[in-house]
Amino acid sequence: MFWNEQLETIERKALEKLQLEKLRKALAAAATTPFYKKVFADNGVDVSRITTLDHLRDLPLTTKHDLRLSYPDGMVAVPRTEIVRLHASSGTTGKSTVIFYTAKDLADWADLIARSMMATGTTRNDVFQNMMGYGLFTGGLGLHYGAERLGCLVIPSSTGNSLKQIELMKDFGTTVVHITPSYAMHLADVVSENGINPPDLGIKKAYLGAEPYSEGVKKKIEGQWGLDAYNSYGLSEMNGPGVAFECEYKNGMHLWEDYYIMEIINPDTGERLPDGEEGELVLTHINREAMPIIRYRTRDLTRIIPEKCACGRTHRRIERIKGRTDDMLIVGGVNVFPSQIETVLMNVPEVGNNYQIVLDRHNNLDRIHVRVELYNKMFEGDIKALDALRKKIVERLKALITVNPKVELLEPGSLPPSMGKAVRVIDKREI
Repeated sequence: MFWNEQLETIERKALEKLQLEKLRKALAAAATTPFYKKVFADNGVDVSRITTLDHLRDLPLTTKHDLRLSYPDGMVAVPRTEIVRLHASSGTTGKSTVIFYTAKDLADWADLIARSMMATGTTRNDVFQNMMGYGLFTGGLGLHYGAERLGCLVIPSSTGNSLKQIELMKDFGTTVVHITPSYAMHLADVVSENGINPPDLGIKKAYLGAEPYSEGVKKKIEGQWGLDAYNSYGLSEMNGPGVAFECEYKNGMHLWEDYYIMEIINPDTGERLPDGEEGELVLTHINREAMPIIRYRTRDLTRIIPEKCACGRTHRRIERIKGRTDDMLIVGGVNVFPSQIETVLMNVPEVGNNYQIVLDRHNNLDRIHVRVELYNKMFEGDIKALDALRKKIVERLKALITVNPKVELLEPGSLPPSMGKAVRVIDKREI
């Protein structure tokens, strides 16, 4: 099914022509902002000389630090009277990053979400329960308005209050949910504890996002709920959710190239990499009035899938995000991604839904401590079986990350449950 078949299946040459037209318009708008006016002047950039898509690589990259430097509105390209909404990051690692929208920007965003949802088979006949946070966070409102544009019955339940979530599912026949992976697994446990088999609730689809997760977690959620889970990708700087979405084939996420120009670069050198090679995703928003952002370093690691998709859409796909260049853990000089650890854990059948990675330092040596909840049945048997399982997990982790971890096996409920974004890593080395 297509929301806009003409745009979704547009020929590559026509798509690239459209991208160039939109890029030149976005650059002209950006050049009027205080931030980009200075950046372009400092780097000798004349936007009128950008006449091909390939010229984009000659422009400077934009970073989250730049967004903070331009706070509150140094990247705004329209009069304040045309701005109708702002969203902002939490600012937990520094000053908040603020993104502004015109009415057209919000309408376009809703349209893009409707396109994404329909690519997975969702229609106006579905009941959509949105269990993401609302407010300054883009995730909740982004999918909310897109689902309404599609024509779904929308239940804006937001995060937490698990018993109420279950009641809403039962009473209104929820068929599609938007949820963080950690909360999806926690909620499955709560459903089961209340004497309900999760698949009996009849939910058909789950859109997962807002936190890093592995393919193993996705498959676990599908098994627990008896549904199809779909990877989606978004970030506040590029509107929010809906930048890329899996279609019904679930073989990579289509990045909507009539809204964004994507590049993959070497995160160390900035060199652009060819399709198929893994690197850092860089995005240019070419469809936003209020705040065009040029060559934004997402810090997300992925690759472009060059092969055509069986669904017929011509917008290229990216692989699920492997990790981030800035959430990479350096343990004893070794680069470790939390997603690598999660991949190992979620492929161990005895492992439950919650885990935590704790980093500390002893005698000037880094140590990694992985705390893992197991299913209840594992604590009903022989202590030797638990020790054998712990050793198996240690061996698998060491084989992948080359660091020898300490693994602690815990009963269900030992770790704090997640109602929103899960806190998976605690780094005590900085305390």
